[in-house]
Amino acid sequence: MASQSQGIQQLLQAEKRAAEKVADARKRKARRLKQAKEEAQTEVEQYRREREQEFHSKQQAAMGSQGNLSAEVEQATRRQVQGMQSSQQRNRERVLAQLLSMVCDVRPQVHPNYRITV
Repeated sequence: MASQSQGIQQLLQAEKRAAEKVADARKRKARRLKQAKEEAQTEVEQYRREREQEFHSKQQAAMGSQGNLSAEVEQATRRQVQGMQSSQQRNRERVLAQLLSMVCDVRPQVHPNYRITV
């Protein structure tokens, strides 16, 4: 009977060691998965940063040429506005005199389309 209980004890101990090994293996697997996930996350972040940097450099190259274009358009617009303002200053008195003469010098006359009906 003693050998039988000793055999049972050995089986229980073996089962306990096997359960510990399985638990350790599960812990190692969980650690490896966590580590792999962290490594993948850092790779994704690095790739995202590289792509963003590439995008920003391309955007700056494109916007740089547009920036020059918009500055040129703005400068041309300023020149046109200044030309209009100087033209307005030169012709202001003449236009005012012409308007006043048209308004103040009224010549009454019958319109050619007016028909006298009797």
